[in-house]
Amino acid sequence: MVHLASVPSDVAARRGSVAEGMEKIQFNDPAEDEGIASVYGSRFAAQELPQHEMPEREMPKDIAYRMIRDDLSLDGNPMLNLASFVTTYMEDEVEKLMAEALPKNFIDYEEYPQTAEIQNRCVSMIARMFNAPTQSEHASAMGTSTVGSSEAIMLGVLSMKRRWQNKRKAEGKDSSKPNIIMNAAVQVCWEKAARYFEVEERYSYCTGDRYVIDPEEAVNLVDENTIGICAIVGTTYTGEYEDVKAINDLLVKKNIDCPIHVDAASGGFVAPFVVPELPWDFRLEKVVSINVSGHKYGLVYPGVGWIVWRSPEFLPKELVFNINYLGADQASFTLNFSKGASQVIGQYYQMIRLGKRGYRLIMMNLTRTADYLAANLKQLGFLIMSKGGGQGLPLVAFRLDPERGHHYDEFAIAHQLRERGWVVPAYTMAPHSENLKMMRVVVREDFSRARCDTLVQDINLALQTLNAMDQKTVEVHQEHVKKNTTATKNKNSHPYYSKERHSLQGKHGKTHAVC
Repeated sequence: MVHLASVPSDVAARRGSVAEGMEKIQFNDPAEDEGIASVYGSRFAAQELPQHEMPEREMPKDIAYRMIRDDLSLDGNPMLNLASFVTTYMEDEVEKLMAEALPKNFIDYEEYPQTAEIQNRCVSMIARMFNAPTQSEHASAMGTSTVGSSEAIMLGVLSMKRRWQNKRKAEGKDSSKPNIIMNAAVQVCWEKAARYFEVEERYSYCTGDRYVIDPEEAVNLVDENTIGICAIVGTTYTGEYEDVKAINDLLVKKNIDCPIHVDAASGGFVAPFVVPELPWDFRLEKVVSINVSGHKYGLVYPGVGWIVWRSPEFLPKELVFNINYLGADQASFTLNFSKGASQVIGQYYQMIRLGKRGYRLIMMNLTRTADYLAANLKQLGFLIMSKGGGQGLPLVAFRLDPERGHHYDEFAIAHQLRERGWVVPAYTMAPHSENLKMMRVVVREDFSRARCDTLVQDINLALQTLNAMDQKTVEVHQEHVKKNTTATKNKNSHPYYSKERHSLQGKHGKTHAVC
């Protein structure tokens, strides 16, 4: 997900980022460099980095590298970013493989046929991991790589919509009012897919004590215009697995022809190894497509995702394009065209390097660490909202106990932890869940038990610091942080789009969790 950047006016660009009044002070232009050995002895160290206009002249490569590297040092430490599911660690060998593949354009099948073959191997492995029907000689599940789960979900929604339209037109019925059913706690890409492809969103709302879709309510929302139901295996907020089987069984019992797309962006590489007995995938007859993010618990750097369809019946032929290479047709269904090959190669490395046993060991370790963290947070007085024991993603969602009467909230704790370098986000839950505030720690591969202990100590210290403040001091501090954080100072967001009212966030104040 990429933000829209506003292009500043010439006046704003000239004003720059210096303190008020500084633009009136005249400095002598730095002299041309003559035999300067140090980056910081060059004229570039005494100039502002170009921000709005490409410079007229070149810059030495070592200086360009150092200037940009210094600029990026203001970013947070990815290993301390516990808001994100995205992989932050890979082995040196796979990093080398991925770096070697940087010049390859993945879509150029004729030039890089073996890279295309590696994608096909990944699709086959992932489809079997999701129990796609492969026993029959005529089994024909298919899938493709994507830039991430957002693109995969777009493809899933598009295929469901087109299949529904084709069916309606064949029956001589109106096909202008499609709708899709989902939990109001969905990731924002589902809202985008519905809005971009003109599909009405129908929500099963969360409650104060239920943060997943209600199967009965979801099925009751189905009508003749429903293109499908979205079920999430690993919700963004609390990491819970929605009851896909219950939705499937209700559809079968009521003889309703409505497909299920499973959003397994986060859980697709966890559930098969931690709870293999859980039926959520192609073992259920109504599940027609599944997406998963390779760059989350697939253990690959961003961005790579995957989508698999049960059979060609659920991917209309008119959406697929054939690209010929080496005398053979390669079917292509994607919103993206040119893209790097590195992430697909990285995914293949991880799957053959680790194997099922390796993934199982990692996911079980993460589950144990999440349970250990939850137990510690419970001891500190927090209410745990996520499921433990492998019944959800390896994350911990928690909130303050309202009965303890704290004079601060979860956002204040998040700000305190940020001062120690931790990114532990606070969120406002999905609509109809009584405006609950919560915090969430994502346990990733590089989040060890030792680092977990350090986090617990810092959370305890944050509570002690806030408890020592009076309410007025806490409010003043929070207001100061709100006005002066990097996000609120970002002037590149275009004001025209600042007060939209069509999204769940715009309508209800829901905070979209980082994924």
